[in-house]
Amino acid sequence: MARRLDYSARYPLHTTQEVYAAMTNREHWDARIEELRKHSPNDVVSLDSGDHGITIELRHVLPRDTLPEMAQMVVHRDMVITRRETYGPYGPEVTGQYTAEIPNSPGTLGGTMRLFPTETGCTLRTSSRAQVHLPFFGRRLEQLMLVNLVDLFRAEAEVTKVWLDQQHPVA
Repeated sequence: MARRLDYSARYPLHTTQEVYAAMTNREHWDARIEELRKHSPNDVVSLDSGDHGITIELRHVLPRDTLPEMAQMVVHRDMVITRRETYGPYGPEVTGQYTAEIPNSPGTLGGTMRLFPTETGCTLRTSSRAQVHLPFFGRRLEQLMLVNLVDLFRAEAEVTKVWLDQQHPVA
């Protein structure tokens, strides 16, 4: 049975239009990846944006020796994760989805995103679903994946907030 977890990145003082525009901007994604490189090798593989929406592909490399001991029992080399995010065209509310692919992995990770306005700005809510098909370890690995994913989303949201604050200073 899969585990689920929601994470909300709140952007007070920034509109959905500003956040969406950031997601179409390669410099924004490069800033996010640069922050993540402090922990492990990461790259922006591709970014495509236009009237059709946004598609971004990222590659995260987690060195095996930095993985929790439980994960090292089933992962025998560095973990390479390819994450693809797609967002629909801009509107007052934008929906999207993501997948995270790990070659030779006994599980799946993915979810949906929803960018919507709030009274003070906007929120990007990510609903994730992790499923690991391993007896005895599956549920604990699912929980571990989701907790680490929230840490990743939190770090990315902080970079986005700083980037937005620089692009759209509040008077």
